[in-house]
Amino acid sequence: MLELAGIIILGIFAQWIAWRTKVPAILPLIIIGLFFGPISTLFSHGGEKWIEPIWNGHHGLFPGQSLFYFVSLSIGIILFEGGLTLKQTEIRGVERAILNLISIGSVVTFFGAGIAAHFIMNLSWPISFLFAGLIIVTGPTVIAPILQNVPLNRNIATVLKWEGILIDPIGALVAVLVYEFISTGAGSDFTLHALQSFAKILVIGSCLGFASAYLLYFLIKQKLIPHYLLNVFALALVLGVFVASDLLAHESGLLAVVVMGMVLGNLDVEEMKEILHFKEALSILLISVLFILLSANMDIDHLMLLLDWRVGVLFLVIILILRPLGVFLSTTSSELTQNEKLFISWVGPRGIVAAGIASLFGLRLVDKNIPDAEYITPLVFMVVLGTVLLNATTARLMARALGVIQDKSNGILIVGINAVSKLIAGYLQDHNRHVILVDNNDKNVKKAQNEGLKAVKANIYEDDFQSNFDFIDMGYLMAMTSSAEVNKFAVQKFRASFGEEGTFRLISGNELKKREAPKEGLFSKVDDYINVGEVVRDFPQFHEIKIESAEHFHNLIAKINKLVKSVPFLLKDENGILNIIPSNAEEIEVKAGSTLIYIGQEFSEEKE
Repeated sequence: MLELAGIIILGIFAQWIAWRTKVPAILPLIIIGLFFGPISTLFSHGGEKWIEPIWNGHHGLFPGQSLFYFVSLSIGIILFEGGLTLKQTEIRGVERAILNLISIGSVVTFFGAGIAAHFIMNLSWPISFLFAGLIIVTGPTVIAPILQNVPLNRNIATVLKWEGILIDPIGALVAVLVYEFISTGAGSDFTLHALQSFAKILVIGSCLGFASAYLLYFLIKQKLIPHYLLNVFALALVLGVFVASDLLAHESGLLAVVVMGMVLGNLDVEEMKEILHFKEALSILLISVLFILLSANMDIDHLMLLLDWRVGVLFLVIILILRPLGVFLSTTSSELTQNEKLFISWVGPRGIVAAGIASLFGLRLVDKNIPDAEYITPLVFMVVLGTVLLNATTARLMARALGVIQDKSNGILIVGINAVSKLIAGYLQDHNRHVILVDNNDKNVKKAQNEGLKAVKANIYEDDFQSNFDFIDMGYLMAMTSSAEVNKFAVQKFRASFGEEGTFRLISGNELKKREAPKEGLFSKVDDYINVGEVVRDFPQFHEIKIESAEHFHNLIAKINKLVKSVPFLLKDENGILNIIPSNAEEIEVKAGSTLIYIGQEFSEEKE
């Protein structure tokens, strides 16, 4: 009991350390697991591990095959949660690059790493290619923290995110085929056997994943699942799909749950947010336990195998030759720039799937006395720990050096969906600005989407609001809800996250009465939510006036503010860049040649 509770406590503590230090959680988790596992034997009484998942094969926390089953099911849940976050709208423009990375990139890594492991480490060909299959994957659990902590441009963030999730089942399938070849001692008929196995896994995993996603969708839409059972029912279904797929086609469960998550994540499921939150919390707990268990399960003798200069050479070949080669071959005809390709080449951390399956196969092959099998687990853990440590510490520096970091975010995040915000978002979107509308009302979001606007259902009071992938390039924030309290909270809470270029909100009714102009006020001192709404209702048109001088601009603002049916909106500079007008417009500097854009009733400048 003490050991099991200790693993959970240490896992959550490691997650907290990762949050405080802004590094992928896998780093402190593996270090803690190694310390309380193999390293603890160097100074513990009797040379025993402080955490021992399995000892003598049939004793410990997870005796016999139970650790393997626990790892397999946990990875399935983690990959399902990752699949839920994959949205089709994210990949426009980089579809080919992602597809090539998980196909061409996988082939380059598999054959390159297999040949390198054989000739550098003198491993047998089967073990070399098993190692190669395991390191094909890039981990979504370690990519996500890097994307959250480094403001990369949208193309790079999208490619890394999708590659990390989609490539996991592919790497797992390749590793399974090589493992079956080793464990069964297949001969010349292996090629045909491998192709048949791969086709079977692909068909059954995909079909079962699609079918189960639509089954859950149907059950939710028909209200056949009570709300209090929704999360656990979804969990049970994921586990059932994983096991059923695996029984029909060995090791197809990973593909089935990824497909299930992808399909479900792109369907119109109102309760998806709640399911995703539950799966995220569960995934954090499972990852915390898994990495400590798997690293603690290693022996000190296995770690000593890494004290070989050839291990360092193999690692350098993987990160400096194979990864860049795979990326550049995969992106030759893509829209990615040279520097974007270089950065993607540099960032390729391995994660839970590589570590988990390596532990499974490594232990099984060692039990079967397969030559060189003892190298599998420590070598894969070396690649996992090395790539995570390298990428976590250098990603920001490399992004700045290559110029792919978002020094200025031009996206506009509008909080609140209503007639005013939709009109404004449409104008900005038509003028090539990336605009996202946010609201926690599902009907409002759907209406905006039906009008061709990009809208996201989200609650600004929820903790994960800032980590939403859709908001990755937001630099301007406009709070335009009917609630003054919500608007004030939005600008105060997210000024640093999404408003580095400008944070604005509609003034409140009280501020209007007192003629107060808060520094983050929007449009003018005389237009609150009600006034702007009336203008848009009666005169939903935009008008432009060329600015001759700063004095001319300030006179225009004063005149517009006197009109009941007009609101100043944007200022377009001589380069065509649109800037949002604040409530203290008379204090901003304006150059001749700029253009004032206002909403409402058109007026003549000569008219008093």
